[in-house]
Amino acid sequence: MKIKTMQAAILVEQNKPLVVDEVELPNKLDCGQVLVKVNCSGICGSQLGEIAGVKGQDPYLPHLLGHEGSGIVMKRGSNVVHVKEGDHVVMHWRPGSGIKANPPKYKWKGKTLNAGYLTTFNEYAIVSGDRLTTIPKDFDLEIGALMGCAVTTGLGVINNDAKVKIGESVVVWGAGGIGLNIIQGAALVSANPIIAIDLYDHKLQLAKKMGASHTLNAKETNPENEVLKIVGKNGADVVIDNTGNVEIIQSAYQITSNKGITILVGVPPKGDKAKLYTLPLHFDKVLTGSHGGETIPDIDIPNYIKLYRNGGINLKQLITHHYSLKNINEAIENMRNGTISGRCIINCHSI
Repeated sequence: MKIKTMQAAILVEQNKPLVVDEVELPNKLDCGQVLVKVNCSGICGSQLGEIAGVKGQDPYLPHLLGHEGSGIVMKRGSNVVHVKEGDHVVMHWRPGSGIKANPPKYKWKGKTLNAGYLTTFNEYAIVSGDRLTTIPKDFDLEIGALMGCAVTTGLGVINNDAKVKIGESVVVWGAGGIGLNIIQGAALVSANPIIAIDLYDHKLQLAKKMGASHTLNAKETNPENEVLKIVGKNGADVVIDNTGNVEIIQSAYQITSNKGITILVGVPPKGDKAKLYTLPLHFDKVLTGSHGGETIPDIDIPNYIKLYRNGGINLKQLITHHYSLKNINEAIENMRNGTISGRCIINCHSI
């Protein structure tokens, strides 16, 4: 391959800033691998969790990060047929069509640098072919990046996990990038009421624009009491937690009706345990976790693009901040402190 090196953000040590440095690419592509010039990437709460080590000790350090992005295909390895050079693509962590290739082995300071099937905090990425879906060349690549996780997970939670019906009540705990799309998806299927809960008023204001009928600031009120005042003492039909906070998980389950469903999108830190009264689960109450909204990328992404182009969903407003790759640690810190109301975009390459 002609491209020998690139700039990339590297997780060297947990709970430390990423190191942005020059990384060496492998000399050739293996079967099923695709070289992508990364245009832009989103940052998901999953990356914050990786940096913080919420799942425990990371055995793969140092490694690259990022699981939602967009870019242009530069080169294909053998047996890659569903994308070609020059295609614009969404880079997504949920498997789609194509071969599941081996993860690439980059070099950094002369040593192996690990990466998964997909990384997006880098100027270029060697990606497993099944993590790429082509999009029209005239489609906004910033919006395309959101299709890698925020949009597909959010809408998928409503469509596939919750299967929300017209008029059902929906409570969304955590109004970040995924939460806002859950709210938007709930509005699309005429849920009522749609209650957004967060710690920051600027996030709740955006949630209102995305379709929330009610907003609650958890620092200023008791969300459990307020939700029951809105939906009635029997509880909400669907309650979704994006935070991974075990106390919130307990509250979410508590305010779900005995015929409703609690869906966990956020993942608690390893070792944190929620205490739940499980008897209702033996009858009609449901507690479940979502895996990316059970999205099928090569089916759902084209459908969401059509929906967006027809004015059915609002995605441009979700992007509230832009950063360069060299300033990615500033973006991560602003996500942690709640400054970013929607989704931030990392501009990895100007195209």
